[in-house]
Amino acid sequence: MSKYPVLNDAGRDLLFRDGRSHNGWCDEPVSEKMLRAAFDLAKMCPTSANCSPMRVIFVRSETAKEKLRPCLSNGNQAKTLAAPVTAILGIDFEFYEHLPRLFPHDDAKAWFVGDQATIDVTATRNASLQGAYFLLACRAVGLDCGPMSGYDGDMVDSLFFSGTQIRSNFLCNLGHGDPSALFDRSPRFDFEDVCNFA
Repeated sequence: MSKYPVLNDAGRDLLFRDGRSHNGWCDEPVSEKMLRAAFDLAKMCPTSANCSPMRVIFVRSETAKEKLRPCLSNGNQAKTLAAPVTAILGIDFEFYEHLPRLFPHDDAKAWFVGDQATIDVTATRNASLQGAYFLLACRAVGLDCGPMSGYDGDMVDSLFFSGTQIRSNFLCNLGHGDPSALFDRSPRFDFEDVCNFA
C-alpha cells in the first residue's frame, strides 16, 4: 500500500477533468515565481536515465513577442500575443553532455555519443514527456495552458535557439484563461475503445 494519499476529486478535476486548452486570456500577469514553481514540480518526474532534455524559453516581453509573431500561423497569432507568457518547449539533442551530472552512478554519456538514432529518439520521447509533465505542473500551481503546434519550427529555432542543438517541440501559452473563449470539449475515447489486456 502506498504511503501517500490518493489525489482527491478536486485535484483530479484541476489537473485532468476541468483542465482545458485555452484560447483566450484574462488580463492578469503571471509571476516568475509561478513559472519557477511549475518547473520545479515538472523536473521531478521521470525521464530515462534522468536525461531531462526539455529546455524552456518563457516569452514575456513585448520585444520577444514581436520576435515570435512571424513564426506563428495566422490562427495562433492573436491568442499568443494576448497570452501573458508563451513557453517555447525545446528539445536539447546534446542532453547526454549533462549525464555525468544527472546520472553520476554510471557512464551514461557513453550510451549515446556517436549514436544519432538513439540520441534523437531518446531526446524527443523524453522532452515530450517533460512537456506533458510541465502542462500538468502549470495547472497544479494555478495556471491555464494553451499548448499548440501551428508555428514555423525552423524560424523559431533560428530566432530563439541559434548556435545550439536545441530544437522546438511545441509552444504553450500560459496565464489565466478566459472561460468565455473556450470551445465545447471534444469527445474522448472510452476505455474499451482503445485499451486491451494481454
